[in-house]
Amino acid sequence: MPDRQPPEMAQVASETGAKKVHRTWDRVLVSSFLGGAYIAFGAPVAITVSSGLDPARWGTLPTLFMGAAFTLGLVLVLIAGSDLATGNMMLVPLSAMHGRLTTGDTVRNLTLVLLGNLLGALFVAYFLAVQAGVIGPPGASGTPGLLHDRLAQIAGNKALNESAWQIFLRGVGCNWLVCLAVWMSLATSAVSGKILAIFMPIMAFVAMGFDHVVANMFFLPAAMFAGVPGIGWGDTLFNWLMASLGNVVGAVIFVSTSYWYLFLRGAPRERPSRTPVGGEAAERA
Repeated sequence: MPDRQPPEMAQVASETGAKKVHRTWDRVLVSSFLGGAYIAFGAPVAITVSSGLDPARWGTLPTLFMGAAFTLGLVLVLIAGSDLATGNMMLVPLSAMHGRLTTGDTVRNLTLVLLGNLLGALFVAYFLAVQAGVIGPPGASGTPGLLHDRLAQIAGNKALNESAWQIFLRGVGCNWLVCLAVWMSLATSAVSGKILAIFMPIMAFVAMGFDHVVANMFFLPAAMFAGVPGIGWGDTLFNWLMASLGNVVGAVIFVSTSYWYLFLRGAPRERPSRTPVGGEAAERA
C-alpha cells in the first residue's frame, strides 16, 4: 500500500478519533491502562541509559540518550495498540471538529483515558520500578542507586524547579511534537515506517526537557515511592495540571485545528455507527 498524503492522513485521523470514542467505557479504561503502562515502561529505560554519566564529560548527551530510549513508550502504544491521553488530545478533537463527535464525547473520552493512563503509570512506578528494586532507595549501591540518583534529578527539576508558566509551555511543546509523531505514523501501515515517524519527535521532546503529563505520572510518583526527599503530592498534582493544560493546547491548537483547517474544513461530515467496535484496542493509531 502506498504511503498516505496529508489530506488522506487527516481523514484517517478523524475516523480514528471517532472510533476511539465509540467503544464501551471498560474497553477504553483497559486500553488506557495499557497506554499508561507502556509510557511508564519507557521511563526506566530512559533513566537507565542516562544514569551515571558525568555532565563534565558527557555534556548534554545523556538527555539525547534518554530521548532515544524513551521512544519505546509510544512505539508500544501505537504498534501494540492502546489509548494515550496526549494522542487522543489530537485525534478526538479533530474528529469533533469534523462533525463526527460532540464536545461531551471529547471531554468524557479524555477524562477516562487520563484516569486509565494514571492507573497504568502508577502500577509500573510502584510495583515494577520501585518494589522490584529496579530503582533503589536512598543510599542504594550499584545500578539501583544510580537510577535513584538520576530519577531524583529528573523529578526534582520537574516538581521543584519549573514555574507554572514553564511547565505549561513545556507541555505545549511536548504535545505538539508527540501529536506530530502520531500524525506522521498515519502516513503508513508499515511497522517500520511508524517507528521511524515516532522516533525523531519523541527523542526531541525528551531531549529538550518538555513535560508530558503521562510520563510525569511515572516520574513524580516513582520519586516519592523511592524516597526522594522534597517532592510531595501537592507538587505532583500541580505539575500534572499545568502539563495537562499545556498538552491540550499543543495538541488542539497546533495540530488538530491546523490540520482540520488545511484538509477537513468544508469536507463532508459523516458520523460513524455507534455500534461498539470490539477490536479498537488494537488500532494502529
